[in-house]
Amino acid sequence: MPMSTRWRATFASLLAAPLVLACTPMTLSNAAPAPLDRSAWVLSSLPGQPLPAGAAVTLRFDGDRVSGSDGCNRFSGPYAATGGRLRVGPNLASTRMACPDALGPLAATFGRALAATSGYRMEGASLVLLDDRGQPLATFSPQPAGLAGTAWDVDAYNDGRQAVVSLAAGSRITLEFNADGGVTGSGGCNRYSGNGSTSGETLRIGPLRSTRMACAPELMQQETAFLRALESATSARREGDRLELRTATGALAVSARAAARP
Repeated sequence: MPMSTRWRATFASLLAAPLVLACTPMTLSNAAPAPLDRSAWVLSSLPGQPLPAGAAVTLRFDGDRVSGSDGCNRFSGPYAATGGRLRVGPNLASTRMACPDALGPLAATFGRALAATSGYRMEGASLVLLDDRGQPLATFSPQPAGLAGTAWDVDAYNDGRQAVVSLAAGSRITLEFNADGGVTGSGGCNRYSGNGSTSGETLRIGPLRSTRMACAPELMQQETAFLRALESATSARREGDRLELRTATGALAVSARAAARP
């Protein structure tokens, strides 16, 4: 079995296995930690497992659902939190993408940490998942939420025909959110700019204007569709080094990855 397939199968089996809580009571602080609902986190440490460069392991709590990424595959499912106790799962659903071998051990260790979680505590701004003895399993930092001053490389956009498509081979589309609220970037041929405002996850972009350089027809069509998709976005969500912009109906408008720092 190839290495990446073995790690993927291992993590999937961990997610599918029912969670069994040991009878040993946890030692928790007298003060109940802050509620987890509507919070988002990025893994900062995992005991015994180094974090590969560029790996973004995330955790998000919304209502009674938990979701995130193990660094390669996405997962989602139920969770229950009462006081300082926390149960993730059981039977989390996961995608089945083949992962680079470097991410396999991370995904497997993280999957075991989620399956063993019995509680949590807050340490300053950090979230710490605990086992049934109160020992740390994983530590997370808050997911940055703001967009001002961020730069992104677009990797997919809605083409206006109910399809999310990747970029034409060899092309690059960028998106930058300025400190003053405006947006700028390259549509793959022309530079564009326009108004932009955010409030929480609510987003408004446009109208946009662009230069008038002529490029290959494929690039011009891509640029036009991208700019329309960008103006259609009404919400933004950051997760690790990923950004998703969605329309009012929840459809994906633009997907992007944080641009590499010079």
